[in-house]
Amino acid sequence: MAELRKISLDDAQHLIQAGDVPVLRIKLEEDVEKWKTTQSYQDYGIFLRRLSDSVVNYQLPWSPTEPTEATRKLLSLLDTLDQWATDIPPLQTPQRFGNLAFRTWGQRLEERSQSLLEDLLGPEYSSLTDLVRPYFLTSFGSFTRMDYGTGHETSFALFLLCLTLVRYFQPIPEVEREIVLVIFLRYLRLCWRLQDTYRLEPAGSHGVWGLDDSHFLPYIFGSAQLRDQTDIPVNAVLQKPLPETNLYFLSISRIHEVKHGPFHEHSSSLHSIAVGVPNWGKVHSGLFKMYEAEVLGKRVVVQHIPLGGLLKWDPKASSTDEASSRHPQAPAHYSTATAAPTTWTPLPTIAPRTSHPSRRPDATTFPAPTGMPPPTSFPRGPT
Repeated sequence: MAELRKISLDDAQHLIQAGDVPVLRIKLEEDVEKWKTTQSYQDYGIFLRRLSDSVVNYQLPWSPTEPTEATRKLLSLLDTLDQWATDIPPLQTPQRFGNLAFRTWGQRLEERSQSLLEDLLGPEYSSLTDLVRPYFLTSFGSFTRMDYGTGHETSFALFLLCLTLVRYFQPIPEVEREIVLVIFLRYLRLCWRLQDTYRLEPAGSHGVWGLDDSHFLPYIFGSAQLRDQTDIPVNAVLQKPLPETNLYFLSISRIHEVKHGPFHEHSSSLHSIAVGVPNWGKVHSGLFKMYEAEVLGKRVVVQHIPLGGLLKWDPKASSTDEASSRHPQAPAHYSTATAAPTTWTPLPTIAPRTSHPSRRPDATTFPAPTGMPPPTSFPRGPT
């Protein structure tokens, strides 16, 4: 397992003194490719792999024998944010999406974020507030557009990454397991409540052709929980009700709560995975590849994520330019022999997508539903 680098508090303080704090840096498609060559992109890939490995063969509900102080404090913070959804009820407005009370919730978050983070970090780490606050503020949705999507979820994961780089959280399996099965689960439930209470619109949803309207990481972590066992087949997700024993099943159950009609119609990608991918190992490796392509590789998603500071913005422009010049027509999610290296586990090249008049042009192709030709384009990884 790859080790996650450490940033000392002295080095972090030097970043602040030098004015190297997180800001929006991704503005063009080329910037997305540059990000893939940075140290921060490598760090994030290692972090997600470590989190996934820590939960293999662990079921929900799960709680540590003795949670760390860092975990207890972050759970308390999330509980506070949850209470605000009670304190700030939705307004009686006719809009289908986006209740204006969410802006009031967001304004309170912005006004109190400094003190919330100082209480969370304590005297030892409180000087890092300016380096993590931008990720924290973008973790719960857009208060302007009143929506929530995978970019906001990624911001929270990057917030957790920052806290781990400085060793507020220790990168050891026991603590990483707490991050996924305790902290991230609590964050997920908070976001579901915000989406329901304030009717947040899905940000950049692919509609029926997307994996999920708002989330992606629960499927990566959930498939990791199921990865090395064979008792529960992939197509078990088609049964109802599902036991809430992992984040994958929990997320599927959430879909059934908010969507109506046949599962294969409103969640065709998840249905296609269920009927076309033979084991959880391939589901897990394929979802990692899809996350890289459809979330981290999409400018419209990552352009709202601040970078810099602890998550270094140090693109290796020469290698990116060379790869671009050799393969000017290759989209970000297609593998090429000379593409700029990343730390994501190498997988075989995805088959080119076929056009379909009813599909969005950026929708990832999945195995066809039962009765159709066998799947060919879901990314395959090691079993």
